[in-house]
Amino acid sequence: MDSEVRRYLTDLVGVARDVLGDDLVGGYAAGSVGLGAYQPGRSDVDVALVCARPLDPDRKRRLVAGLRHEALPCPARGLELVVYTAAAARSGTPEPGFEVELNTGARMDFRVTWDANERPASDGRFWYGLDRSILHECGQALLGPPAAEAFADLSPADLRRLLVDALRWWLALPTPPGDGPAPGAEDAVLGACRSLAKVRHGRWLSKAEAGRRLLADGWAADAGGPAGLIERSIAARAGGPAPSGPEARAFQRRVLAEISGIAE
Repeated sequence: MDSEVRRYLTDLVGVARDVLGDDLVGGYAAGSVGLGAYQPGRSDVDVALVCARPLDPDRKRRLVAGLRHEALPCPARGLELVVYTAAAARSGTPEPGFEVELNTGARMDFRVTWDANERPASDGRFWYGLDRSILHECGQALLGPPAAEAFADLSPADLRRLLVDALRWWLALPTPPGDGPAPGAEDAVLGACRSLAKVRHGRWLSKAEAGRRLLADGWAADAGGPAGLIERSIAARAGGPAPSGPEARAFQRRVLAEISGIAE
């Protein structure tokens, strides 16, 4: 783990313990840190906290106040924090189910959602079940029991449904026009690779690793030759030019068709 991120996560858990006391039963690094793919200057820091019981509004406010970037500077692009009760973390359901969610950072818009029921459907409600599935398999415990014990996985049917929902959500966003490089298109391609690799191989991989896995098992060639697109997307994460918006969307549609077919 990046040493600066490690220090930050230690401080974050300390703040959470000060606010939640004995009700804090676990803290877990997720996302790129959990998957061993953190890139300084590019990645977010994703953290899930687990508490023993639902949080009252005052403790939610104090937790957000103590962890927002202005109070505890995040060394990454930003912090994406979600707090669950232990029961919600172990539920294995596809529902959001969180207590409070915080996005904050020097290069991230500040956002707080105080209750899972406030999460607009237009912003995507699929993220949380997928994140808990990744935590179950790959989360790094900062405090508390192993992540595989703290978080239950999704059923295969719920997993595929949420992956389909996620791809449809991405495809509904405006497509960057033109054939030139579209910043972020590489993540659209490799995020789709990660979804398909999970369905095909049963494991969560980092975005770049998932792209390499699909290249290695021949799917890219069998699917009509998007191997070059995957390779360019991997290279873009290291500073190369991104693919165009239209070709990224076409690739996402290809992956959606396969996952939807499996789900049906």
